[in-house]
Amino acid sequence: MKHSNLMAAVLLVVAASGAHAADTLAKIADSGKITLAYRESSVPFSYLDGSGKAVGFSVELSNAVVDAVKKKLNKPNLEVALMPVTSQNRIPLISNGTVDLECGSTTNNTARGKDVSFAINHFYTGTRLLVKKSSNIKNYADLSKKTVASTTGTTNALVMRKYNTDKNLDMDIVLGKDHADAFLLVESDRAVAFAMDDILLFGLIANAKNPGDYEVVGDALQVEPYGCMLAKDDPAFKKLVDDTFVGLMKSGQFEKMYNKWFMQPIPPKNVPLNLPMSPQLRENIASPSDKPAT
Repeated sequence: MKHSNLMAAVLLVVAASGAHAADTLAKIADSGKITLAYRESSVPFSYLDGSGKAVGFSVELSNAVVDAVKKKLNKPNLEVALMPVTSQNRIPLISNGTVDLECGSTTNNTARGKDVSFAINHFYTGTRLLVKKSSNIKNYADLSKKTVASTTGTTNALVMRKYNTDKNLDMDIVLGKDHADAFLLVESDRAVAFAMDDILLFGLIANAKNPGDYEVVGDALQVEPYGCMLAKDDPAFKKLVDDTFVGLMKSGQFEKMYNKWFMQPIPPKNVPLNLPMSPQLRENIASPSDKPAT
């Protein structure tokens, strides 16, 4: 076979092998194990409580999917493996099959949709600023020529870079490895603000050493949906996850879970966030959608 023909044949084999749809349910059935991702500081979605256990609203969504998988596969003793992920590695770990489901605080957008699939949206949020009350920073214009923190691998970091360029604010944008790390930059006065999804900022303040020292300010730069991530091109598993969430929404259980994590005291400090459900989320409960942000 000529070299060119051999190379063409190899490329065809590679293309064909990459074109096979994922089959997460078959993989779980074969291995007897499902692997869930969790975040360490995405309060109140997925975070570690005082004892080091992963808890939160998104963790409960993941657990509901596990129950559905156990029932679907008739495997009541299915092993559940937990893996911590960061903003930077969460998408690759879903793409390469290391993790089967990531329910945290991940924005569902079209760019990410090229690498992974998203379940029905479970929250809506926008980029705002966490600052010390003593900073006198009230909006983005006040950040001119100042150091601002965000988190590596997030849409918020991209949004802030674009805003910085468009408005010519000459901000120095520094990135923490996770949300707790970025918050520490503000706490230690190495940054004057932390730009992130507003709900995560409220959660960080609720669990701070001195919650009264901080506030969330600024207009929301954009409103984006959160979705649980799963392997791309896996219609069977996506249907199971979506059906699970629709069931929770239609039964009223989703709203009870929301109230537990957003309206009532939560661990570890038993401080409530007092964040009522947004109009966008209520609309999504009435008409469930996995529509991404652009």
